[in-house]
Amino acid sequence: MLYNGSANAGCSVSGDVCNGSCTKKEVSVTPTAISMTVGIVSNTLALFILIKAYRRFRLKSKAAFLMFASGLVVTDFLGHLINGSLALYVYASQKDWETFDPHKSLCDFFGVSMAFFGLTPLLLGGLMAVERCFGVTRPLFHVTVQGAHHVRRLLGLTWLLGLLVALLPLLLQRSYQVQRSRSWCFFHLQGPRDWLDVLLLILFSALGLLALLVSLVCNTVTFLTLLRRRVQLDRDHHRHSRNTSHHCEMVCQLLAIMLVSCVCWGPILITGIIFSLQDHGEDQTSYAHMLLVVRMATWNQILDPWVYILLRKAVLRRLFQVALRLCSPHSEFRFQWQGSIEASSSVISRPDFICLHGPYLPDTAIQSDDLR
Repeated sequence: MLYNGSANAGCSVSGDVCNGSCTKKEVSVTPTAISMTVGIVSNTLALFILIKAYRRFRLKSKAAFLMFASGLVVTDFLGHLINGSLALYVYASQKDWETFDPHKSLCDFFGVSMAFFGLTPLLLGGLMAVERCFGVTRPLFHVTVQGAHHVRRLLGLTWLLGLLVALLPLLLQRSYQVQRSRSWCFFHLQGPRDWLDVLLLILFSALGLLALLVSLVCNTVTFLTLLRRRVQLDRDHHRHSRNTSHHCEMVCQLLAIMLVSCVCWGPILITGIIFSLQDHGEDQTSYAHMLLVVRMATWNQILDPWVYILLRKAVLRRLFQVALRLCSPHSEFRFQWQGSIEASSSVISRPDFICLHGPYLPDTAIQSDDLR
């Protein structure tokens, strides 16, 4: 969710809540409401597409990937719904935390929600990259562990890990802190801190960066493996199987997810580590920089669903055809997307046996006189 900073730059951080006497510049809550609405609609549309695709590939290797992707979209959807509702409530309450949250329970819940819905999508993205890497490089091993119960167990463990990291400050009696904009809560980034506050922030940032690194390595290995197979098949003049196009579609989606996560969440994770190791005080530059990276991070949950909406096989096929037409308009070369609808329909329509009692296909009909 988008959390606009409306507090004056001179607002100081004292303890867990900004100084309530500082002057605040009121800004419109409209950007936050628009971001929440767009995120919910986008994730709902992406979830509908993934569920429809899962029904088609339920018993195939793509089912595990689609289940993980659905878990990611559901997480993003709930993140927009919960964090957005909390942000709107804070704005509606004039961001007067001392009045509507004197015991800091809402701030702690807001902080847990921010940490959970921020870290879990990164972990799920890394898990999806590992799943595709094994699916391409170790297909036999992947087949033995791709059962629905294994996928659900991995999803549950990933959500549990994200929740544990988010709850860790409360378990260690370290409450979350209202940030200087007074519109959201997060780890202790500024003001008085001890070594445990620093450790918690480093743990959150390190896990997020580790998930991005795993995604980068696994997606690179998967891409190079598919590229090598493609070159080898072209050299041997073999036709590509339908699995090749499915792998290409999933790898394109994973690369897009990884790129979105690195651009959106990379800056705030690196900034968190820098802020934890260095005392930046309460200067205007640090405040503006933190607001910028937080706003970039909120776009991750908006862009993720559009990866599944736009980077589908039919859309990719059309984009490749348009690109080839633009690059070589006079060439007779025709790009063929293996596993396309036409190819799959021709394979499905081809019978595996011949019925001797009719009806017969025109080229396979057997005359009764020949059987005698």
